[in-house]
Parts: sequence; structure tokens; C-alpha cells
Amino acid sequence: MLNTLNLRRFLLVASDILLLYLSLLLTVSLGFFRLEREFGWNIFIQHLMPFSIIYFFWLIIFYIFGLYDLGLIRAKETFRARIFEAASIALIVGLAFFYLFPIFELTPKTNLVLNVLIFTILVYLWRKIFLAIFSSKFLTKIAIVGETPQVQELIKEINSRPHLGYKLIELQKNRDLASQIKEKEVNTILVPPDLIFDSELIKNLYQCLPIGIKFLDWTRAYEIIAEKIPVSFINHIWFLENLGEGKSIFSDKIKRALDIIYSGIIFAATLPIWLFVAALIKLEDGGPTIYIQERIGKNGKPFMLFKFRSMKPEAEKSTGPLWAEEKDCRATKIGSFLRKTHLDELPQMINVLRGDISLVGPRPERPEFVKQLEKEIPHYHLRHIIKPGFTGWAQLKFRYGRSVIDAKEKFQYDLYYLKNRSLILDAGILLKTFQLFFKKERE
Repeated sequence: MLNTLNLRRFLLVASDILLLYLSLLLTVSLGFFRLEREFGWNIFIQHLMPFSIIYFFWLIIFYIFGLYDLGLIRAKETFRARIFEAASIALIVGLAFFYLFPIFELTPKTNLVLNVLIFTILVYLWRKIFLAIFSSKFLTKIAIVGETPQVQELIKEINSRPHLGYKLIELQKNRDLASQIKEKEVNTILVPPDLIFDSELIKNLYQCLPIGIKFLDWTRAYEIIAEKIPVSFINHIWFLENLGEGKSIFSDKIKRALDIIYSGIIFAATLPIWLFVAALIKLEDGGPTIYIQERIGKNGKPFMLFKFRSMKPEAEKSTGPLWAEEKDCRATKIGSFLRKTHLDELPQMINVLRGDISLVGPRPERPEFVKQLEKEIPHYHLRHIIKPGFTGWAQLKFRYGRSVIDAKEKFQYDLYYLKNRSLILDAGILLKTFQLFFKKERE
């Protein structure tokens, strides 16, 4: 299953690289057509090196905008908007490269616009073809055995993601499984966690081994499909096997060094924005510009988190801590803007430099909420075995938490990050965090 997903993502990236160079060839050819001259390969080769450099950054831009997320292709309006936004940024990057770094003696005004336009059209058409092919052909046929409530939950997740290319096959437990698997060409069987209690089923599955069928346990299957780990699927043994701190000591040291470097760069690059935002906050109501709030960090240790103030002064004096609402009456006019653009989060670069938080990790919660959530969500306290983060996997995958139910859902994404955390995953999360600036809803 995992190999199938990775293969499809690889195909999207590889095909985009081919489309980039095809679009360049078409662009150069159109240039000769406009000038009524015969095509010359020497001009194409002259464009090859500089455009290859900007294509590298264009692919990163496409990744940031989620154009390699298989599910985005199905969301028509969001997909169109993301393609347009990515193409616009790609054009700006291309212009900046050729006019700020004129080392290749090229100023391809018309060619650059044409290249972006042709590539965007080709990518849009290819994504539609790709979806049509892999949503109906080349499907991975999987069967689920078991009749627990977890079965329905996993079936629901699979059915909600047809773009992943999985087709559910129903098998009858009271019939020979091996013959059914051959007849229906099943590739993978998802095995329930309580298999040990069904000796007859174990015997039937054992007889399927010579067929070459793949077996996958429920937790891993759910993790691959939904990119989260449900609390109801795991126990204490799972945590002992997957969340050992010792295995990441070396990468944590590198991560800390990168935190200092990147947060320092972000701090320096955005300092003019800090001054501008501080002035706006001060002009609106004369209150303090920085809001300091207690949060829970690694190992349950409290620390003070810095943010630009987005609420009215003393907004929680009478009510105490409350979950943030989509239209929060406590927010100021400037504060609402800061929340939508996430500029209120910038002062957390100070927390990163101090070592309170990392750039990537589970978002730190307020102690009042943590106390409540630890009572209502199993294993919730274990999200504090690593440093919290400025951004995180749950922030990319789920909306802003406004209730205990939301917190539970986000915790399941936190579990995925805790298990799979790596420098590569962190890099991907940091890049995709730029998506949040283009979302209407606050994350």
C-alpha cells in the first residue's frame, strides 16, 4: 500500500519534470514561429541551464501549494485556486531570478510568461488525466477481515479517499479464503488487532501464504491511508515500540542547530514586519503589542509563549481561558487580520531561539486545556515527550482546534508525527506551512 502511494507521488513529480521541459520546448518553438524563423536547437540549449535552475524552485513551490497531494486533485475549486497561486508565485520567482541575477545574459520577458502559461495548462490537464486513470484503473484491491467497530471506521476512511486508488473487496469468513483471494485478485489483506482470539481465521490466513498475498495490520493501514494514528487502535505496547526517545538523540541535536539557524533568518528577514505590526496594534487601542501566555512544553514543563496581541486588553479577565472561535468577539480588528495571516505567530521565533519550542512539533497548549484534555483523551500526556513546535503536522492536516473533539482529532495527527518524526518530514512540514498563508480559515 505504501509503495503504491509513493509510486503515484513519484509519477506526479517525474511527469511534472517532463512537462517543464516540454513547455520550454514549446515556448522556444513559439518564439521562432512569431519571428517567422526556422527552429534552432542552439537557442533551446541556451535556455536550458537557467530555466533548469528556476524549475527546481518551481517544483518546490508546487510542493508547498500541495500539488503533489493526491487528494487535492479531486477538490476542483481548491485545485484551480492552488494551481493559479502556484503559477503566479512561479512567475514572480522567474522574473526575480532573471532580473536580479542576470548571469546568463537572458531577459526572456515573453518567453517566461509563455512558459508559465503553457506549463500551467499542461499540468492542469495532466492532473485531470492522472485522476481519471488512477481512480478507475490500476487499483490496489484490499480485503478487510473482522467485524469490529474499527472495521467500519477504516472502511469509512478508505471510501472517503478514492484518489488513493484502493478498492475494497468483501470476503466471506465461512468460505475458503485462498480461493476467494485468487478469484477476486486481492492484493492485500488488512488484519485486525484481535486476530489472536480467532484461531479459525488465523488458520485460513496461514493457508493464504503460498499465494503471495500481503498482510498489513490495522494500525499501519490506517496510518498510511489517513496519515494519522487513532487513539482507539493503540495500547501501551505500541508506545513502547514506537515512541522511544533514544533513537532520535542525534537528529534532535541537528534539529536544534537548524532551529537556531532558520529562526534567526526568519527573525532578521521579518523584523520590518514586526515594527509595522507593533505600530498598528499600538495605534488601534494603545494596549501592549506583545501577548505573553503560559503554555506546556516538553516533559510538561510550563513556559511563556510570545505572540502579537490579537485580543482586546483583559479579554479573558471575566471569562477565563476559552477555546478560540472562528469569529472571536474578543479579537480586535487588527487582531483578526493578524490571525488570518498568522502574523501574530511571528514573535514565537524568540521562543525557538530560547529553546522553549522547536520550529516543528505538536503545538503547545495552555495548562488549563492540557489538564482537561489529559482527563478526556487517552495517552494525551505523551505528546509532551518532545518539544512543541511553531508549526506541526496537525496544523497542516486539521483546522484550528475549538473543542475537546477537535483536540482529540489533532492528537491523532500528533501521534503520527511522534512516530514518524525525522528531519525530512520536518522540512516538508516547514515548506507546506506556507500554505496556511493562503487559507481563509485560521489554523
